[in-house]
Amino acid sequence: MASSDFWQRLSASVASSADREAVLTGSSAHGTRGTIKLWMALDIVTVIGAAALATMFELHTGPLAGAKGFWRGTLFHASSKWILLGLLCGFIISLVITSRRLNLYDPSRLTSFLHEQRLSLQACLTSGLLLTGTLFLVHAYDIQRGIVLITLVLVTVSLGVRRWFYRLLLYHRFDRGIGTRNVLIVGTGPEAHALRHHLESIRHLGYSFKGFIELPNCSSRFATPSIDIAGSVEDLFQTVRKQFIDEIFFTTPCERGIIQDAVEGARVKGINLRVVPDMYDGLAWNSRIEYVGQFPTIPLHCGEVPELGLFLKRLFDIVFSGLALILLSPVLIAAAVAVKLDSPGSVFYLSDRIGKKGVVFRCIKFRTMVRDADNHRAELMHMNERDGVLFKVTNDPRVTRLGRFLRKFSLDELPQFINVLRGEMSIVGPRPPIGSEVKQYNLNHLRRLDVTPGITGLWQVQARQDPSFASYISLDVHYIENWSLWLDFKIIMRTVAVVLSGTGT
Repeated sequence: MASSDFWQRLSASVASSADREAVLTGSSAHGTRGTIKLWMALDIVTVIGAAALATMFELHTGPLAGAKGFWRGTLFHASSKWILLGLLCGFIISLVITSRRLNLYDPSRLTSFLHEQRLSLQACLTSGLLLTGTLFLVHAYDIQRGIVLITLVLVTVSLGVRRWFYRLLLYHRFDRGIGTRNVLIVGTGPEAHALRHHLESIRHLGYSFKGFIELPNCSSRFATPSIDIAGSVEDLFQTVRKQFIDEIFFTTPCERGIIQDAVEGARVKGINLRVVPDMYDGLAWNSRIEYVGQFPTIPLHCGEVPELGLFLKRLFDIVFSGLALILLSPVLIAAAVAVKLDSPGSVFYLSDRIGKKGVVFRCIKFRTMVRDADNHRAELMHMNERDGVLFKVTNDPRVTRLGRFLRKFSLDELPQFINVLRGEMSIVGPRPPIGSEVKQYNLNHLRRLDVTPGITGLWQVQARQDPSFASYISLDVHYIENWSLWLDFKIIMRTVAVVLSGTGT
C-alpha cells in the first residue's frame, strides 16, 4: 500500500467515526475562539481609531469637539453622517471577513513574518477597494476623500506594525524558552529526521524537539543516536507526561489501531496530534492540510487551550506585579535594609526552582535564614513536620529573628513579583518546587508542572498548615483542572485575608 493511500484512508476513517467527530470539529488546529475574537476586536478598535484620527487631521478638529460635531450633525451633513457610519461598518465587516479567510486570526507561529505581512496588506487592499468602490457608487460627495485615504493608510500601517510587534514579543519569549511547544516525533525514518531539522531551524515555529518514538518492526536506514530516542510507542503517553509534551507528529505509516489509540490518548491529555503525509507520493487530498513551516500535516486532534484567558491572566500578572512593586517599594526598601542589618549575608535568597514544563529558574525572596542554611537542611530532616516530599519545620533554628517576622506576614515573598514580571511565575498558581522534591514525584504529580507556578495558590489559602502531601497535590490539580480568572480573583482576595492574619511560619 502506498504511503499516501494509507494516510488518506486513515484520515477518512478517523474523520468519519462518530465518536471522533466532536474531537475534530470542536477545536481549531490554529487557535481557540477566544483568540480569534480578541484579534477581531483589536482590528475593529484599530479601524475606529484610524477613522477618528483621519477625521481630526483632515478637518483640523480636536477629539472632543469632533465627537460633539459628529453627533450633532455639524461636522458632516446628517445624511452624510449615516452614510459614513454605514461605510465604516461595511469596511470593518469586510476587513474582518477577509482577514478570517486569510487565517490572519490564527497563531502566527505557523507562518513566516513576511507571509503574514503580505496577507495583512492583501486584506487591507481588498477591503479598501470595496470601500472606495461603494463610496463611488453611492455618490457621497460630502465625505472628503482625504479622510478615506488617510484611514486606509493608517489601518494598513497599524495592523502591520501591531503584528510585527506581537511577533517580536513572541520571538523574545521563545528565546527565553517561554511559550514553546514540546514535540515528540513518532518514527525514525528520513521524514522524521527532516521534520526535526525543520522544526529546530525555523525560529518562529516555537517548537522544542524532545525525542523520537520508535515503532515496532520498523527499521530505518537512518542511524538515530540512542540519546534522541525518548521511548517506544507502547509507553507513548508515559513519555508525554515525563517530557511535558504539547504535540505529537506521526511521520511513519503504522497500524490503524496505534493511531486511533493515540488520538484517544491525545484527547484525554488535551494535546495536539498530527500526521505527516508522504511528501513524495502525494498528499491526502481529501483531508484538511495544514503547513507547519514547509511541512504538510494532517491534524487528527487539537487540544483546547484557553488562549484568551491565558492572555488576560498574563496581562493581569504584568499590571498587578508592576503596581505592587511600585506601591510597595518603601516596604521593599525597608525590608532589604532590615535584612542587611539583622544578620550577615546577602539581602536576597536566590533558589533554583522548577517552573512550567520543568524549566529551571531563579526564585527571588528576601533572605530569612542564616547564610549557610541550605548546608544544614539534612541535619533537620528528623524534625520534618510534613509527609511525602515536603519539608517544613515550625521552629526552624536556621530562621533569623527578622526572618520570622517576614515569614509571618509573607513579606519575604514580595520580591517574587520580579519573577512574575519576567514571566517565570504568575500571581496565582501552584508553588514552584525545588529540584529534590520533583525527583521524588511520580507521573501523576508532574501534572502540577503543566502551568506557570504562582506566588499564591489554592493550597496556600485553603490548607496551608495541612501536612499531607496528597492534599497538596490534589488542591493543585483541582486548581489546574478548574482554572478561571474568577477563581484567581477569589484566591487573591483570600490571600489578602491570610496574609493580614499572620499565619505564615
